[in-house]
Amino acid sequence: MPLALLALAIGAFGIGTTEFVIMGLLPEVAADFQVSIPTAGFLVTGYALGVVLGAPLMTMLGTRVTRKRMLMLLMGLFIVGNVVSAFAPVFEVMLAGRVIASLAHGAFFGIGSVVAADLVAPEKKAGAIAMMFTGLTVANVVGVPLGTYIGQTAGWRTTFVVVAALGVLGLLGVARLVPEQPRPAGVRLRHELAAFRNVQVLLAMAMTVLGFGGVFAAITYITPMMTETAGYSASSVTWLLVLFGLGMVGGNLLGGRFADRHLMPMLYVSLGALALVLALFTLTAHNKVAAAVTIVLIGGLGFATVPPLQKRVLDQAAGAPTLASAVNIGAFNLGNALAAWLGGMVIAAGFGYTAPNWVGAALAASALLLALVSSGLERRTARRTLVVTDHTTGLPQPVATVSGANRRVQSPGSSGLR
Repeated sequence: MPLALLALAIGAFGIGTTEFVIMGLLPEVAADFQVSIPTAGFLVTGYALGVVLGAPLMTMLGTRVTRKRMLMLLMGLFIVGNVVSAFAPVFEVMLAGRVIASLAHGAFFGIGSVVAADLVAPEKKAGAIAMMFTGLTVANVVGVPLGTYIGQTAGWRTTFVVVAALGVLGLLGVARLVPEQPRPAGVRLRHELAAFRNVQVLLAMAMTVLGFGGVFAAITYITPMMTETAGYSASSVTWLLVLFGLGMVGGNLLGGRFADRHLMPMLYVSLGALALVLALFTLTAHNKVAAAVTIVLIGGLGFATVPPLQKRVLDQAAGAPTLASAVNIGAFNLGNALAAWLGGMVIAAGFGYTAPNWVGAALAASALLLALVSSGLERRTARRTLVVTDHTTGLPQPVATVSGANRRVQSPGSSGLR
């Protein structure tokens, strides 16, 4: 794998850390600004909405510059956002800093996915994308726990200074290691927007929303589920999330490896197994050991879908993939928000803390159904009818159906297929 992927992974590590570390620092931030915990929670919501809106917006603004330069600009925006958060005098400025940083998130992963795929041979594209996303998964294992520890001991502002420094490291890495690729000739914004008329692109994005949403339906409420149902202490949730992060790392790498060989079968297996494991979590959540194992599996199976889904979008939007790739990153965050909302609804309705697992299972099963529909449509499109001209009437006549490698063509005047 090219060394340039390391620079992309470092940027992804910083972005992943700043996205999730705030969840462990909400009490400190709330106390410092003298706001309630629910109010401080807007720092999470604002970031997620910023990703959804910023992914297409920043990508469209970047259509006139090279991808390397746009990646550098995005890392600069990320650094500014975290510096604003670190030195915010009031809560509103802190929220603005979070939104500024979030605007870089979707476009960085979207454009970075295209760049990573272009750096390697066609049969290694998903693996290259997975390598970049490794930075995001490792952030959940190392960056988030370490950032939380730093924030709780040295102050939460120090955490955001460190994250900004990671952004500087990522910016320097992109500048030095990522090759300068010319803008694709003839590609304009209208070409990028045309990708959204492709039903396969829309199906892949819907799979992203539902499939990864299934993961966050459960993980969003992991703390009350583990403390109230499994019997863990509140202090144990940190290492349970580390287990979840380890599962994410392994699943991401496996997903990237096998998606390069068998993309759709990889989605069938990962989404089907994810739906099953999430359904079983309603039972295993009552046992400490079984719950811990299930959390690892959810992280692994959930992130095993990321490289194939991202590659699916790139493949189906070939020729103008940048905007579609970035919007698909926003789709992950849209799925997170949707799943968290649905999970909260079933808890509020009195179904208990394990009820979000059923929501997650239903979402993952729906994504699997869409994958089957997408594959069926693709096979149907692949079959086409060849025509030849009837010399008697001068009209085109169908003579053979072409499907995959089994292509047989009947020539005019011949008596059989050859």
